[in-house]
Amino acid sequence: MNPDAKSPRMRYRIYLQLEKSLRPVTVESYLSDISKLATFLGDGDDVLLSATIDDLREFLSSLSDVGICARSQARILSSLRSFYGFLRLDGFISDDPTELLVSPKIGMHLPDVLTLQEIDDIINAIDLSKGEGQRNRAMIEVLYSCGLRVSELCALRMSDLYLPERFVRVTGKGGKQRLVPLSERAVAEIEAYFPDRDRIEIKRGYEDYLFISERLKKPLSRITLFHIVKELVLAVGIKKNVSPHTFRHSFATHLLEGGANLRVIQAMLGHESIATTEIYTHIDTVRLREEIIGHHPRNCKM
Repeated sequence: MNPDAKSPRMRYRIYLQLEKSLRPVTVESYLSDISKLATFLGDGDDVLLSATIDDLREFLSSLSDVGICARSQARILSSLRSFYGFLRLDGFISDDPTELLVSPKIGMHLPDVLTLQEIDDIINAIDLSKGEGQRNRAMIEVLYSCGLRVSELCALRMSDLYLPERFVRVTGKGGKQRLVPLSERAVAEIEAYFPDRDRIEIKRGYEDYLFISERLKKPLSRITLFHIVKELVLAVGIKKNVSPHTFRHSFATHLLEGGANLRVIQAMLGHESIATTEIYTHIDTVRLREEIIGHHPRNCKM
């Protein structure tokens, strides 16, 4: 079939898959948002191509009417902007109706951040007498000292490690790879884990994965990692809302507090946009305000 004969949505799907290299679940999420608009306008590709800014405003208002929160509305609008930007580039339309749309206001959620002492307490709470103890120490250390996403940690392979050079190769969103420095402590914890890993009869096809479930003989799952972190936080008695992702937030915040350049943090985290990284400047500002209120003589009680 001639590609030019395909519908705009089909062409857009191919664009997301081949040019943007997005994961299947992300592609389906984009297309689902576009289908919502098509259904609202009357279905079919013609209504999408002829949609005006007023049509889109009415559609966004309808999302509020059915109780869809501002954050979800913003995500849907982002999908529409991507779609109409593609339509314009590909010659389907001459004007982008999303250009003047204003995103819904979203209250900024500042994630909890662990102190270095709290991170050390969590790592020291791991029972090394258990078979998975050293593995868990290595995982938490790498999670924090490299600022990895949960999916990135679970996907790490032995072939991604460059221990003599103190680097690890990380595969992030969209299959994009980056090199992240390994701390001396992370290297030590990984090397201490190798003897335990060598004793596991790993299932065929999973031999190259770094962190292995001793019981299942295959890579550790995201759910298991969440469970491990929750148990450790409970054991230490930390009251903050802590998940594996909290270690990533803590990594970035500690780098910023230590004077690291925001662009460096962006590269380390694998953020495509600097705007995503800038949330950590807000975290730092909140901490600065707390310090001033707590310690400035004008704020001290008489």
